[in-house]
Amino acid sequence: MAKELVQDDRYVALTHDLLDVKSIMDRVRSPKAGAIVLFAGTTRDNFGGKPVKELQYTSYEPLALQTMMGISQSIQEKHSLTAIAMIHRLGTVPIGEESILIAVSSPHRQAAWRAGEEALEECKAKVEVWKKEEFGGDEGGVWRANRDGAAGVRIDQSNHEEPAQGPHGPILRPKVLGERGHGPVVHPGNIKKD
Repeated sequence: MAKELVQDDRYVALTHDLLDVKSIMDRVRSPKAGAIVLFAGTTRDNFGGKPVKELQYTSYEPLALQTMMGISQSIQEKHSLTAIAMIHRLGTVPIGEESILIAVSSPHRQAAWRAGEEALEECKAKVEVWKKEEFGGDEGGVWRANRDGAAGVRIDQSNHEEPAQGPHGPILRPKVLGERGHGPVVHPGNIKKD
């Protein structure tokens, strides 16, 4: 069952179900639109040279939906879109299945292309969704912010205790100091070197 928000010609949702390309495209279909652009993000089988067996997504759902709606409104207004829809899957997403769908429609294709890409980049940068890359073999997995290349690292505590624990294991922070993300920026002296 999807948790969703709908405002005017904007639709955002989070779900544990398989994502349906046709239904998300139908959300933006309009006789006023000459173009529909769809982005489908799928789970690939590797990250950083390591084999990935699946991704697991979690979210702070109420805030994530509000953030997605804010992004949708901003993108729709900026690019004069007819409609915009985005849905992100939560839970386990096996290799080859979609984790996010973003559909935009507009009178002209150029605006739709630009808006679709910008919506994806904004979602990755701002939406309160985290992913765990589950690696094959004995390597386990790592939780990270839902951004390309934003690898998580453990934080050393000043008293050398294990890192703080979240609901899914150790709390991880971005490797790139000052990077926008989900959680505080850490001081360089507190990052354990790999």
